[in-house]
Amino acid sequence: MFKALVVNKDDESGKTSAAVEEISEDQLPDGDVTVAVEYSTVNYKDGLCIGPGGGLVRNYPHVPGVDFAGTVEASDDDRYKPGDKVVLTGWRVGEGHWGGYAQKARVKADWLVPLPDGLDTRAAMAVGTAGFTAMLSVMALQDHGLNPGDGPVLVTGAAGGVGSVAVALLASLGHEVAGVTGRPETADYLKGLGASQIVAREEINETVKRPLEAETWAGCIDAVGGAMLARVLGQMKYGTSVAAVGLAGGAGLPATVIPFLLRGVNLLGIDSVMQPYENRVRAWQRVATDLPMDKLEAMVVPATLADLPQLGADILRGQVKGRVVVDVNG
Repeated sequence: MFKALVVNKDDESGKTSAAVEEISEDQLPDGDVTVAVEYSTVNYKDGLCIGPGGGLVRNYPHVPGVDFAGTVEASDDDRYKPGDKVVLTGWRVGEGHWGGYAQKARVKADWLVPLPDGLDTRAAMAVGTAGFTAMLSVMALQDHGLNPGDGPVLVTGAAGGVGSVAVALLASLGHEVAGVTGRPETADYLKGLGASQIVAREEINETVKRPLEAETWAGCIDAVGGAMLARVLGQMKYGTSVAAVGLAGGAGLPATVIPFLLRGVNLLGIDSVMQPYENRVRAWQRVATDLPMDKLEAMVVPATLADLPQLGADILRGQVKGRVVVDVNG
């Protein structure tokens, strides 16, 4: 028997409830590899899966947790053997398949990535899907021509999980970083991660009638979407790119095609869930070499399985700063 955060749904009321329970290994879903989980983390999707489901969870009881890192305990696949350190993000684990909010998980070998040199399992979950997505975004901007010295790079939702890692990564790579936040109290936190400019959310969160404004940003990692993304597109320098990673401000895009046609702006969609294996390995290796570990540690909020119901509610309200690291054995 081992501990897991289990979400149950009442058939009559349709309401869900989450609590730490003891479950047995034979209750785990099918898979090639059984992992002794050491750490997990909390993402926006986790908040949905712990709480109302958000259309992501189809079957109950359910164990959420879209990320985990740990040690292989048993494997039917030659690529992994007992004792190997591994990390998992995406593949709808924690949504359609039981995830990392448990002391053990069983998954397909194809979903795992070997833990890169330079990272331990705790640091890997301080990165998690959020940091992995941030790294994919930085790589996409670089692949489309972003270089240090080109001008300020904007990060929206900068105090959140993706934003925090993006600020630290960009700053460590020599970029001037401007962080957008609606929480003034996070300004010192963002400056500590390397942001040289703080932009108040209200300054950039409204659409304007002009499709183009002054060319300001050399790149952008956007976790907000909606009206803010529309506004940012009109402020991008000629030939630059925006990496779109989230929709905290809404899925709609009240924009025109003018920035794309007259300034050659690129809008790059960043998906971390179904990312091919080779690019996953590349991104994790870049994280291990490019992300300052002291900056990563400054983002960490420690937690245990028992803290998850509250943290799930908090992240849905935008009240989580930095990166929650869940010690599933704590």
